Amino acid sequence: MFIRQTHTNNKATGESYTTHRLVRSERTGKQVRQVTLLNLGRHFSVKKEDWPLLCGRIEDILGGQACLKLPTPDVIEKAAQRYAALLVARAPATVDAPAAAPTPSPDETPALLAEPALAAPVPAKDFQEVDIETLQVLRARSVGVEHVGLHAMAQMGFVKKLDDLGINGKIRSAIVGSVIGRMAKPASELATHEWLQTQSGLGELMEVDFEGLSLSNLYRASDALVKHREALEDHLFGRARDLFDLKETVTLFDLTNTYFEGDMAGNAKAKRGHSKEKRTDCPLVTLALVLDDSGFVRRSRMFEGNVAECKTLEGMLRDLDAPVGALVIMDRGIATKDNIAWLVAHKYRYLVVNRSTVRQFDESQSVSIENAGGETIRIQKVVSEDQKEVFLYCHSEGREKKETGIVERFCKGFEAGLRKLAEGLKKPRCEKRLDRLNERIGRLKAKSRGAGQHYEITLTPDESGQKAKELTWRKNIKEGAMAANPGVYCLRTNETSWDEERLWRTYSMLTDLESVFRSLKSELGLRPVFHSKADRADGHLFITVLAYQFVQFLRVGLKAAGINDSWQSLRAVLEVQRRVTTSFQTQDGRTLNIRKSTVAEPDLMNIYKAIGINPAPGGTKKMVV
Repeated sequence: MFIRQTHTNNKATGESYTTHRLVRSERTGKQVRQVTLLNLGRHFSVKKEDWPLLCGRIEDILGGQACLKLPTPDVIEKAAQRYAALLVARAPATVDAPAAAPTPSPDETPALLAEPALAAPVPAKDFQEVDIETLQVLRARSVGVEHVGLHAMAQMGFVKKLDDLGINGKIRSAIVGSVIGRMAKPASELATHEWLQTQSGLGELMEVDFEGLSLSNLYRASDALVKHREALEDHLFGRARDLFDLKETVTLFDLTNTYFEGDMAGNAKAKRGHSKEKRTDCPLVTLALVLDDSGFVRRSRMFEGNVAECKTLEGMLRDLDAPVGALVIMDRGIATKDNIAWLVAHKYRYLVVNRSTVRQFDESQSVSIENAGGETIRIQKVVSEDQKEVFLYCHSEGREKKETGIVERFCKGFEAGLRKLAEGLKKPRCEKRLDRLNERIGRLKAKSRGAGQHYEITLTPDESGQKAKELTWRKNIKEGAMAANPGVYCLRTNETSWDEERLWRTYSMLTDLESVFRSLKSELGLRPVFHSKADRADGHLFITVLAYQFVQFLRVGLKAAGINDSWQSLRAVLEVQRRVTTSFQTQDGRTLNIRKSTVAEPDLMNIYKAIGINPAPGGTKKMVV
């Protein structure tokens, strides 16, 4: 085994360059020929004087031998472990020789992903007599999440679409690695690069050498995704619509934000605003999503961190191409008068939370339904005078308990503040001026979260009229407020033909969108963002959106089979499976290397059966040296 330099030309550009190959000599009859084992690429970095040491160490590893010579330098040992693993991984399952098919180098274009096989081929029986004492288990790499991720991409034609967009093989591989890395181990691009090189068996399943792929390729992959965002979103949603026969009748729209690590002075979208993660110390960026009622993303867009929710709807829906008459569901922050008027003018239907703070509820005019949690929801339907809108006043027992507790807590705090002021009037040095006391009462009301509106407060002046001698109050619950009707909220819609239950259950889909945001942030690494460039920050968020699309594809399929677990739970089952190399010494002095995935445990087997894919990703590879 030795390394050979080869001079070649790039057929596309005519560029001449030198590449490196790991080869061995093979005698056939009277002739000796050189067989290429691995393409090492044009950027092979091991010094020429260390090539014999590297080749010798590769042979030692394949032969199951520890390093018997002087300690091998780390750079040589890592390279030897990498190339030995590639030789085993590329070895044909039925050939007892190291003449593996040449591995594509990092400079060459890897093959497109094929759809995973549904069943593994049955290998011929192969009996070997081995020395048990020489058993070694090597190179454990995760393959569970990677296996189902590749299946989802193949089903949705993702890599084929990347190829159609003119993205070269190296960047396609980096895109797949970035997205599946976000599904398996959410982190920054830097951490994903390390995961691909040291923990994941994704490269083996794809026949791509991720250890030879530089970090800069992951950043270039992010740039390519941002460039083709709309085309990819249209393709993936269209594919999901065809696969699951989705009906384009409901559109969900909402926003969330995530924070940056660092001041991000060079990123125009990084702004300080209201942080939903309570990270007031960090600049933010906002992600807006438009989904359908099955949970697949139709469109995503990144806005400044301090953007007003109410100003984003028109910009998102203008290029959505949603069918005329689609029902748009959005929360209170976006449902402004102007936005509703825009929806009506463009012939959309809407179902939103009413922004009015006035509450009312007549139980005698309500109907009762049961939500998914078994709680009773009472709904009063009121049609507007012009018959163009419907208002749904909804009462939830669970919400009533929560809001009652909130009101009581703030009322107690407000009364405690008033009591302190009243007791101070009896002390000689405490503030008694009417104007100052009125200021302090105003500050108490501002902190009371609306509780102060339910109190009639009287300051009785002394003879001078400048100071107070007594402070009294009386609680009087204001009609239409939370305290008068706890647990009540109002929906409004211009869909006048639906009944109460259908409208309420349709709006409850918005809670599914909230679960999407939770999944993006907690399960798929949306936060934090480390990039100082706006496009790279957009790329980080869009990779997470793509990862969510494939997770949603898998979960919809699993749900049909009765598996309703969160992605976090599914990932915990999937990531247990490893692909390992088992090495033995045979009786005749050779070394047998077997590369194979661990047996799928019962929960994992159920997932594979529900999806319809081979439970042994990568098959079995054998090499005898």
